[in-house]
Amino acid sequence: MVEMFNNGGGFMWPILILFIIGLTFSLERVYTLTRASVNTRKFLARLHNALKEGGIEAAAAECENTPGPVASILHAGLARSGKGLDAVEKAISNAGSIEMAFLERGMLVLTTVIVLAPMLGFTGTVAGMVDAFDAIKKANDISPAVVAGGISKALLTTLFGLVVAMTIQLFFNYFTSRIDKLIIDMEESSVELMDALVELQEK
Repeated sequence: MVEMFNNGGGFMWPILILFIIGLTFSLERVYTLTRASVNTRKFLARLHNALKEGGIEAAAAECENTPGPVASILHAGLARSGKGLDAVEKAISNAGSIEMAFLERGMLVLTTVIVLAPMLGFTGTVAGMVDAFDAIKKANDISPAVVAGGISKALLTTLFGLVVAMTIQLFFNYFTSRIDKLIIDMEESSVELMDALVELQEK
């Protein structure tokens, strides 16, 4: 593996650096999104019970004791419940925007790695082919032995760039699906909280 990397030439290093960056951000996203995920149904059931039994303060305490963006935006809404439902809705919206930015942090870096890695690989391919043709020109011969080094470099950089891009793409797709689910959970939970507060006011 090390020999193949060395045979790939200078373009292998920037591709490797991109892979390390992409992997680092991917591991951070795995940790963050895992912590952000909770069983929303169970949390909302506990929240409804707290709201019925202890009112706004008990519901806010339940949110404080629950990790993740769903609990955070609902806590922001409950904190504004004394100022009316419009204030609650606005607080939830503002908190939701902040949480979405937090969830999507680092995704642009992953996209950049996915795009740049194969481009660098293809650039390495062009460089390898140039070397191959230079070797032909110098040797005045087109035998396989003359062009093999350049073609090998070309194929290795392309291979490495595509492998890096595909690996990070898998992480990116997984993160996108998790983020989409969390956003849906936040939207549904905020609607349920608003309905619960309306019922509480009517009583």
